[in-house]
Amino acid sequence: MRRLLPILAALALFAVPVFAQPSAPPAATAALPLNPSVRTGKLPNGLTYYVQRNAEPRQRAELRLAINAGSVFEADNQRGVAHFLEHMLFNGTRRFDKQELVQFLESTGMRFGGDVNAYTSFDETVYTLTVPTDSARLLDRSFDVLEDWLSAASLDPSEIDRERGVIIEEWRQRGQNAQGRILEKLIPALFSGSRYATRLPIGDTATIRRAPYARFREFYSTWYRPDNAAIVVVGDVDVAATEARIRRGFADLRAPAAPLRRPTYAVPGSSAPRYLAVSDPEYPVTTVEVSFTRPSETEKTVGDLRERLVSRLFERMLNARLDEIERAENAPFLDAQVYRGGIVRPSEYYGMQAQTDAAGVEAGLTALLREAERVRKHGFTAGELERQKAEVLRAYERAYTERERTNSAAFADAYVGHFLSGAPATGAEYAFRTAQGLLPAITAAEVSAETQALLRPQNRLVVVTTTDRPDAAEITTAGLKRLDERIGRALAAETIAPYEDRAVASALIETPPAPAAVTATRRVEALDVTEITLANGVRVVMKPTAFKADEVRFTSTSAGGTSRVSDADAFAAGVAPSIVAESGAGAFTKDDLERQLAGKTVSVSPYVSELDEGFNGSAAPADLETALQLVHLYATAPRVEAGALAQFQNGQRALLANRSATPQGAFQDTLQAALYGQHPRRRTPTVADIDALSAESLARLYRERFADAAGMTFTFVGNFSVDTLTTLAQRYLGTLPSAGAAETWRDVYPDLPTGVVQKAAYKGVAPQSQVVLIYHGPFRYVAAERQRIRALADVLSIRLREKVREELSGVYGIQAQANYTDRPDSTYQLFVFFACDPARVDELTNAVAEQVRAIQAEAPPAEQVATVKEQQRRERETSLRQNAFWVGALDTYFAWPDAGDAGEILTYPALVEALTPADVQASARRYLDPARFVRVVLYPESMKPAE
Repeated sequence: MRRLLPILAALALFAVPVFAQPSAPPAATAALPLNPSVRTGKLPNGLTYYVQRNAEPRQRAELRLAINAGSVFEADNQRGVAHFLEHMLFNGTRRFDKQELVQFLESTGMRFGGDVNAYTSFDETVYTLTVPTDSARLLDRSFDVLEDWLSAASLDPSEIDRERGVIIEEWRQRGQNAQGRILEKLIPALFSGSRYATRLPIGDTATIRRAPYARFREFYSTWYRPDNAAIVVVGDVDVAATEARIRRGFADLRAPAAPLRRPTYAVPGSSAPRYLAVSDPEYPVTTVEVSFTRPSETEKTVGDLRERLVSRLFERMLNARLDEIERAENAPFLDAQVYRGGIVRPSEYYGMQAQTDAAGVEAGLTALLREAERVRKHGFTAGELERQKAEVLRAYERAYTERERTNSAAFADAYVGHFLSGAPATGAEYAFRTAQGLLPAITAAEVSAETQALLRPQNRLVVVTTTDRPDAAEITTAGLKRLDERIGRALAAETIAPYEDRAVASALIETPPAPAAVTATRRVEALDVTEITLANGVRVVMKPTAFKADEVRFTSTSAGGTSRVSDADAFAAGVAPSIVAESGAGAFTKDDLERQLAGKTVSVSPYVSELDEGFNGSAAPADLETALQLVHLYATAPRVEAGALAQFQNGQRALLANRSATPQGAFQDTLQAALYGQHPRRRTPTVADIDALSAESLARLYRERFADAAGMTFTFVGNFSVDTLTTLAQRYLGTLPSAGAAETWRDVYPDLPTGVVQKAAYKGVAPQSQVVLIYHGPFRYVAAERQRIRALADVLSIRLREKVREELSGVYGIQAQANYTDRPDSTYQLFVFFACDPARVDELTNAVAEQVRAIQAEAPPAEQVATVKEQQRRERETSLRQNAFWVGALDTYFAWPDAGDAGEILTYPALVEALTPADVQASARRYLDPARFVRVVLYPESMKPAE
């Protein structure tokens, strides 16, 4: 369970190399410098700019327009205008009429909502563009967009009226659910006595629906001005030429004659604890948290950075203890964490949160406070501190190692933060060198002293969020206050023992197995891939890359999966790997593994899916042997701990107890039933299924799935030597158990329905519907058809956005998506999904059908198809330089012998280039069959027909 509110990162994410002799840190009063790689300046009109060359990804640039104003600056009659303006800037400017702006940006190969986006918060509004840089014309035109956004928005009255409905649908989608309703109660408590309490960015629906046009112009002219804005450009650009382009395009913008008066709004503190119990009939879980507010402390000096390092170590160390408690057999909570962050600029939040079952609030809150008291009384141990220092320093080291390969978006966002709030953006080398000098001198005593922040009465807010089902125990605000006071008295009288830190073995595998023989080797030169076969039948596919200096990714696939077990055992076989992963391996519990792996970059997760099983993982090159040792242990010596099983069961019981009350649960169940009927492998697990799980059955099923490695294919991509990895594979993968006969999967898939199926679910109190339309049928699984059905979905998405969102103002978002498979049968599913006003379901569904018929009757315009082709081409350009893409692509072709020729990875651009409007039309006729169609709609419970 994660916190309901978005949390801002507390530390700069730049970090750096292990220097043999760390230098002494700068003086505590020394100011944190700006990254020397960035060129920054300010125009005479007050506009700030940041420009940095960064070649990852190649031929791309990240552009930002940051406006230092958000919803907190709205007048009472403007509530919602700041966010509304964010929308309007995509609906027409001086040089781009209405939808021309989005159409231009999409024509560059970028996607609206992904590469082209914006956000409005309480304090700022930020616009984001990812653009290609291999075309000087497109890049120059992108600067025109930024200039128009800052100074020349059309704010056409007809477009404002059209957008009102879109924003109401965004409000409906985000605010008219359990989390949105709870947030509306929580925000006033968090920001009590502050202007922020009444300035949620989505705004007031009355203002959204009826605000006069002049009100939008007023906010725009007040806050969209060069002396309140910054332009950020990071990417594969020439810095001098980019700086000149900014000066040429923005220098003539006039700042208003009067100086900017940007007020600040504080969040008042409280001298005594405050309490809030919030419930909702559709809220699926119960959480309790203790939160503290304090003024934001932006890191300006080395001393500030040191304080943040102390806090970061404290959070990590206490979280590690909470994780241990969580994995105990009789854990008092299902999940717990210490958190820090902020959603408004003047204040940050520091606290602890636990997810419990409905009856476990007292136990969960007691456990949180007890652990904080344990630290206050006894402190942290030296071992805890050293492990977390190693983890923190390793994160800085990785950032430094990858400094030449860091995505431009990370730099761009850091400079936006630097402009808006003075957040540090020092660059990786300085950050790592400084942290390397600061960390050794930080003591356990000063880290332990941080616990005072979690126990003081001032500025303290205790919150419980839960369901208010009729059978749930009621928790009132007054009752929560009494409970907290009672727990405080009990803990004051309790003798709390110090934490016991355990030592662990020095190595995961004390005596590594003797290496197995390599029985075959194959090179695929076009892909720079080497494949070896080991004596036990394991195949290892290796592609070295230089995309990331400190990364190796891998996956493995072995046919079989849950299809090889009975229907009755399928659920248990599927969840067994997650319970094993939380239990540990070999002689190591999960807690032991956390200690053993401190300071290393290793992640390994076993999985069992329907048709296969294997491992997913990643590691730093230096830790690759450790990762393969973990694979070996998970395969040969898995553990199923009672505590891990109990944790899983308790969490699932808590979710299932409330699931039937949630609209999403009812919707998913109805969709499953429409597609698969009551097939035993597609139904939602019940509490009885959860209760039936046993350590013995889980261990048996897991061992059965991993008992024979023959036929398993491992795929590695990243920064490694083939010779080195071959040696490691011989030792740890070639010695996995093998019976010598590769297994295959069984066809246990239910058949999809024939004809037209229409189902409705009725659940929820809000006036909101969700709609899923699914076209499906047999599929010819070849590369050309896969590319064409994706293109069809992309073209349809553009047309639906233009018609259903922009013209009809019926939805906030609508999208078509194509899925396909060749196992067990070659089939496809093409989904269209959206949320809307329940009264408009039929109207908007018919609008979708009209667009489908239109594509079938007439080929889409050439410019639409050209846009989709450019998007697919640009995405493949980027993908080809990502380890994650290559791992998935190579696994698809090498692990499944009937998947086709792996060379198709490289010929994909030719398929894109060959695509024509007629191809899209033919695909629409083939794949959008109205006679083979499923429609599932969620309506509010109030609309349920009388029985």
